Amino acid sequence: MGIQQFRLPDVGEGLVEAEIVSWKVKVGDTVKLNDTVVEIETAKSLVELPVPFAGVVTELLVPEGETVDVGTPIISVQTADEGTGAEDLVPSIPDEEAIEPGKIGGAAPGGRTAVLVGYGPKTTEAKRRPRKGGAPAAAVVASPAPAAQAIPAVSAPAAPSVPAEVAGGNGVSVHVLAKPPVRKLAKDLGIDLAVVTATGPGGVITRGDVESHTSAPAAAVAAPVVSVQGDTRIPVKGVVKVMAQAMVSSAFTAPHVTEWITVDVSATMELVERLKKDKAFRELRVSPLLIVAKAVTLAARRTPIINATWDEANQEIVIKGSVNLGIAAATPRGLIVPNIKNAGALPLTDLCAALNNLVAVAREGKTQPADQAGGSFTITNVGVFGIDAGTPIINPGESAILAFGAVRKQPWVVDDEIVPRWITTLALSFDHRLIDGEKGSTFLADVAAILEDPARALMF
Repeated sequence: MGIQQFRLPDVGEGLVEAEIVSWKVKVGDTVKLNDTVVEIETAKSLVELPVPFAGVVTELLVPEGETVDVGTPIISVQTADEGTGAEDLVPSIPDEEAIEPGKIGGAAPGGRTAVLVGYGPKTTEAKRRPRKGGAPAAAVVASPAPAAQAIPAVSAPAAPSVPAEVAGGNGVSVHVLAKPPVRKLAKDLGIDLAVVTATGPGGVITRGDVESHTSAPAAAVAAPVVSVQGDTRIPVKGVVKVMAQAMVSSAFTAPHVTEWITVDVSATMELVERLKKDKAFRELRVSPLLIVAKAVTLAARRTPIINATWDEANQEIVIKGSVNLGIAAATPRGLIVPNIKNAGALPLTDLCAALNNLVAVAREGKTQPADQAGGSFTITNVGVFGIDAGTPIINPGESAILAFGAVRKQPWVVDDEIVPRWITTLALSFDHRLIDGEKGSTFLADVAAILEDPARALMF
């Protein structure tokens, strides 16, 4: 018999820390290889971690709500065999030596150490989130509700009500009755079923009960603290922290230029209505964003520099071989930019399906780090908020971003007559180090031309 410790791994993109959101096991539980034992929140997503060995849980080493560095032991398991599995997953850091900043083992933003998957930084100091009610920070609660997420877009089928034992707000275990879809909804919203008032027959908690309970703000990612003066302080962490750092870095590194164009997109709106009735799109949600996305991928063929990046370290311009199209998405956890890999090679139906899936996954808060990595161009659809345009900041690692404004009926001059037409504004921000005015203007004009007359797509 032996005790093995599972250390927090880097789940992707060289992340250096994560928050323990909820434990799926408690001391004394028996776990099998690859059983999910904990849900963590990185700077990019919520991730469930499987345990790399089988045995009995002897200790949960990190409380929920605590942020720890990659490489920190988080759980101990008594296994049947002696071994060093945990050590193999997260090898030791090499001795100190002069390493170039930004390289693996060297200095990373924020004073940390850059890491590879499975390698931890040199420090493992935990940072604690203040807990409500003065509960001891070191106490590990077995089964609190997970972090809040958006309501899933797809409802689950009906199922029989199942009693379950959950930890109530006072720490006392109580029995609640709820169907599996309702439990899933509560889990996604971060709601403790023990505190929900049941209105269903026999004390069953219904979907309506859970939704009514959300009339109070759906728990923020980082718990706000309200002072006696009424000021609210929200810890800067997770997605919000990374977004802020990325935007500052981009704004003060890449010289931004923004150009605008106002377009008559009446023909695009007509195309959208036709596609909605086409049997090939019967199971899909078609919107003007689909045509904008297609126009971007086509226009990038004529102006490939728009789909490039500036490599400062090697003093090179890297033109990407495929358009990994990012779509900025506002989620309960903050702004993220998942991308559609090789969007330029997708037929319109596949591109539409990919957009639908991207939005649905983002709303559920399930977007994974791999889905956000490797983007080459971004669209931000500010029109859904009723905004006409803006000056978007380039997503780090890319060189251009397109803001798609609201589509409104406005008076427009056609053949010297003023007629109502569907009008929108496009705003393109680009990195002037590698994209000059001619290239940026050509790309923006091409996108506008396709939206004005989608038949022009045949020319690309």
